[in-house]
Amino acid sequence: MPTRLSSVVLVGRPNVGKSTLFNRVTRTRRAIVTAIPGTTRDVLAQPVEWEGNRFIFVDTGGMFGASEDPLHALVLERGRRAVADADLLVFLTDGREGLTPGDHEIAEVLRGSSAPVILAINKMDDKRARAGAIDFFQLGFDPILEISAEHGDGVGELLEAIVERLPRSARSAEVDEQDEEGEGDDAGVAWSGRKVPDEVSVAIIGRPNAGKSSLVNRLLREERMIVSDVPGTTRDAVDTLLTWHKRHFRIVDTAGIRRPGKVSSGGQVENVSVLLARRAIEDADIVVLVIDASVGATDQDAAIAGEADKAGRGVIIAANKWDLVKQEGPDYVKTFDEALRRQLKFLDYAPILHISAATGERTPKLLEHIDRVAASRRQRVKTPALNKFVATVTAANPPQSPGNRHVRILYAAQIGVAPPMFVFFTNIATTFHFSYQRFLINQLRDAFGFVGSPIRMQVRARRERSAESSTQRRAPARKPATWKPRTPGAGARKPKAPSAGGPKTKSAGSGARRSKAAGPSARKSGTPGTKAPAAGRPRAAHGARKGRTRR
Repeated sequence: MPTRLSSVVLVGRPNVGKSTLFNRVTRTRRAIVTAIPGTTRDVLAQPVEWEGNRFIFVDTGGMFGASEDPLHALVLERGRRAVADADLLVFLTDGREGLTPGDHEIAEVLRGSSAPVILAINKMDDKRARAGAIDFFQLGFDPILEISAEHGDGVGELLEAIVERLPRSARSAEVDEQDEEGEGDDAGVAWSGRKVPDEVSVAIIGRPNAGKSSLVNRLLREERMIVSDVPGTTRDAVDTLLTWHKRHFRIVDTAGIRRPGKVSSGGQVENVSVLLARRAIEDADIVVLVIDASVGATDQDAAIAGEADKAGRGVIIAANKWDLVKQEGPDYVKTFDEALRRQLKFLDYAPILHISAATGERTPKLLEHIDRVAASRRQRVKTPALNKFVATVTAANPPQSPGNRHVRILYAAQIGVAPPMFVFFTNIATTFHFSYQRFLINQLRDAFGFVGSPIRMQVRARRERSAESSTQRRAPARKPATWKPRTPGAGARKPKAPSAGGPKTKSAGSGARRSKAAGPSARKSGTPGTKAPAAGRPRAAHGARKGRTRR
């Protein structure tokens, strides 16, 4: 039976380049990289494939050594736990600083582990670091490799050494099928592995110290994230795969988002943390907005929720720390929800849950709502049912006409899912009034559901035919003429009838004109097609000059 992928854990002192090496090996930018010691707090994991061999590469916080992080003790505890669960350890040191007492302390911890250890000396692109590289042989680890995580020097040799020392049964192993299917009702947790089919990405967002990490630990049923009362504890966007009732949810814990002015003054670490949190919102399918129930919804909560709504993500509102407001009485639920709806008017479609991550109250309901919202985002309405719905709604409430012409919705169709998107074709209008658009969206929710998902709408006018195409019709095609031989006498001209004044006399020439002395009565005396001679003067002889007659 296939086994789980082997885990390769990266350990070392603070600010030796572990996050830089993690991003280099995984070809991602998940880990925050700064010059401040103790930047990484939570444990990050990412699948890596090298020459057909797969394993999980794990980044940890700095162990021992100098650190400016007030939560260094919790980071050290998470690092020890990752070392105990590792199949292979990569001990990263700083070649510029040389061998330090902190490296000796970490070496003592690693010697107590049963996993093999690879010693990697980082920052060896600096010529000053080459002289002190020989000092690291005192630690007694084999092999010792010289690398540069920033420039990629020696990283390929490091990966080859990792693959050679992995268990042969786990080099090309896949995740256990039973774990992937999630048989049973209990939730299963796995490291951040490859993307599972039909996987739903869930981002836990909110203001600092709202209880996001505590909620993630409660859902995963383990102390996966560092939890403290210090605001801004979480820095990296840490994701973990959760299997629940044969459903696959990738839970992403994000850093708390403060106002832009406070973020800019918070330093480089907070700026990058907020950037990763916003990126997690864009990559998620569903967003869980965690609100501190003891404080209520604020303007910053509305700003964070607006980003999720603009991105078209499904939204669930989780009022956390509900155990702190139970003494307010049974009617406080209604009062709290009304105030929340007024503050977040644009999220009238999002369900509200009252939970407590500390006690676990109603947290299983959150997974049920995530599954429900994920299904509604992918719901598709058949076109006949949609047009029947449109006909019923517009018959009672037709759209507003901007001019003299009456606006009619000809037909509608759904053109997309996640989020649901509809297009309405009208006779003239290209937009609806915002009140009528909101009315149609509410009617769509009442008729077809779409709980927790925003609805997008487009309006298009039907293309009218041009004036020429509508007025002119095509003439029928003529039959091709057939040639017939000409019979004798068939085309002979008929002789003209003589004029009433006698036989017609031949004119003097083709250039002769009528006499000016002839009156209008004389010009009209002949039959049509004949010319009468001028009265009182004979016609000029052939060849004579104009105006002269032969005597």
